[in-house]
Amino acid sequence: MSESTQSTTEQHPFTKPGFIISAALVVALIAAVIVIFFVPKSDSTAQPGPASASESASAAATESSDAAGKSVCGLPSSTETALGTAPKAKWELVGKMAAPADPQTFGPGVMDGDGFRSCFANSPTGALYAAANMIALGSSPAQDEFKLADRLLVPGPGRDAAMKEAKTRTSSPGDGQTAQLSGFLLKSYSPAEADVDLAIKLPNGAFAHSVLSLRWVAGDWKVKASDDGQIFNGIAQLSDLSGFILWSGV
Repeated sequence: MSESTQSTTEQHPFTKPGFIISAALVVALIAAVIVIFFVPKSDSTAQPGPASASESASAAATESSDAAGKSVCGLPSSTETALGTAPKAKWELVGKMAAPADPQTFGPGVMDGDGFRSCFANSPTGALYAAANMIALGSSPAQDEFKLADRLLVPGPGRDAAMKEAKTRTSSPGDGQTAQLSGFLLKSYSPAEADVDLAIKLPNGAFAHSVLSLRWVAGDWKVKASDDGQIFNGIAQLSDLSGFILWSGV
């Protein structure tokens, strides 16, 4: 994979520890990448952070109770553990961002009147669809940040922190900016946990990527957040999309 990353030591509102990414998932990513374009480069890759002891225990409990269960809306599960090609998809705009949809097989199996999309299959493709739809929801100014944090994140300190931050924020940074999914890698997968590396094309034409870590909870995929509410496992600029599986709706 060809990529270069920048140090994030410069303290910007979107890169400070404790900044909560909930509804503004993609606009925060955009802002962070734009800021780090101007600081020295170093080689790195975005990787999932190490799980804490409490997370590991929670994951084990989740795997025993939920992994073998059906999705909350009855979508089919799969015994596959890898995804090496781009799935065919119908793409729908969520706000201005294209998101994949296959309601009968991979999800979202439920689309509420307020535009919220949920219920994805317990499969590698289902996890990918979930991740793509989650960032699309997060980029849409039409979605309420507090409700998104509540519904998208794994219950625990991270979700609590995200909901608290969302309640205090009066506006979403960068509303109206358009980013689009351009590719992916399924970094790891089990029926209980998945790490999905998403490549995003930014409004200025540059590319960035980050890993979204998911957990299977109560029949659907949820985002694992750190205790301070952050959901992205590293943000890195990409010089090109080499190494990613190309996948986009626009």
